[in-house]
Amino acid sequence: MSLNVIDLIKGQLGPALVSQAASQFGESESGISKAIGGLLPAVVGGLANNSDKPGVLDAITNASSSGILGNLIGGASSSPVISNLLTSIFGDKISGIVNAIATYAGISNNSSSSLLNLVTGATVGSIGKYAADNNLDKSGISNLLGEQKGIVSTLLPAGLSLASLNIGDWAKGYRFDNDNDAVRPTPSEEPKIEVTRSTTATGTNPDRNNNEGGGSIWKWLLPLLLLIAAAYFLWKQCDKKQTTTTTTTVDSSASKTDTAATMTPADTSASTATPMAKTDENIDLNGVMLKGYKGGMEDQMITFLKSGNYKNAADDAALKDKWYDFDHVNFKMGSSTELEAGSQGQLDNLVAILKAFPEAKIKIGGYTDKVGNEANNVKLSKARAEFIKAALAKAGVGTQVLEAEGYGSKFAKVDPKASDAERAADRKMSVRFAK
Repeated sequence: MSLNVIDLIKGQLGPALVSQAASQFGESESGISKAIGGLLPAVVGGLANNSDKPGVLDAITNASSSGILGNLIGGASSSPVISNLLTSIFGDKISGIVNAIATYAGISNNSSSSLLNLVTGATVGSIGKYAADNNLDKSGISNLLGEQKGIVSTLLPAGLSLASLNIGDWAKGYRFDNDNDAVRPTPSEEPKIEVTRSTTATGTNPDRNNNEGGGSIWKWLLPLLLLIAAAYFLWKQCDKKQTTTTTTTVDSSASKTDTAATMTPADTSASTATPMAKTDENIDLNGVMLKGYKGGMEDQMITFLKSGNYKNAADDAALKDKWYDFDHVNFKMGSSTELEAGSQGQLDNLVAILKAFPEAKIKIGGYTDKVGNEANNVKLSKARAEFIKAALAKAGVGTQVLEAEGYGSKFAKVDPKASDAERAADRKMSVRFAK
């Protein structure tokens, strides 16, 4: 297959958009992320299964010039064009998909419905942009979508299947049921079981008598084997319980590290704390309320400025070790000029802070993960920092931005072989105060 369009779309549905959607819909970020993970393969599958419909191709072709990617939450979630497209590809299955995703992700049906529209907007917008950039006509778009049919159901996250989304029959009709969902035949299709009976008289056939003798052995041998297996299972469970009890009765003076080391894998999993989702709150900027995280970038910077620590800092050396990471500002993969949806809000907050404290000066820093050529990483991170500096200058606070620097993966901590989600911690933009 030439292209996995799901990878193409993921850049539009990054952490910044997840956070913004969670705030707007009143849901947790984990719930929003989980719902998007289930909706994206389903939507791509719906488009793939209808790749020859003129309405689908028109929607994708027109999406490249509609500006839908720039306003996914405000535009796509309420667009009649997107609603009509969903009806065209899913018909009366929409409510089933919405309900299944809401239950799976632990969010409301209203949020699930809005996310279905949002994900569909991101999908047609991304495919439309790719088609425009690569000069694909409608035939090319249809072929691209058709290539996705063999992989979509395999990309559904654990706990979801095409059948659980209430589109099993729809999927089966398009030979799209390769996730092993069993389709029960109708009563008229159910195979009939024929029972045949021997007409040989009992006791007149030596071979028959031998077979019955073997059967009689299994009548007592099979239950005995099952009983032995059950006894072994119970013994192992008792042994496991005893090990766990011994572990938890360690003297209270023992170190926590030692206790954790003797826990069974199940205990270790149970003891892992679930990270709490960040929630936008009002951050007070001299009477003006900014939307941000309590303890996030804006909150920390405002607290530092109000404390007088910036004014009292003798020189830049006293400030250089404290960096504030942007919570929302993220660039699209490989780009230094395109921000992910939802990033502009935090840049606006930074502008407001600088205008409220005109004596404050800052420096911008860009960072990448350890993947790729380091010279290219430094160049990319530098270009991103310069982009933010230029954006701040355009907003009227350029004189307060002293420098923009790219550090590449110099300070990255996550192994390059780790997952993309883990390496995301190293891909960031930061700001610090300067003199």
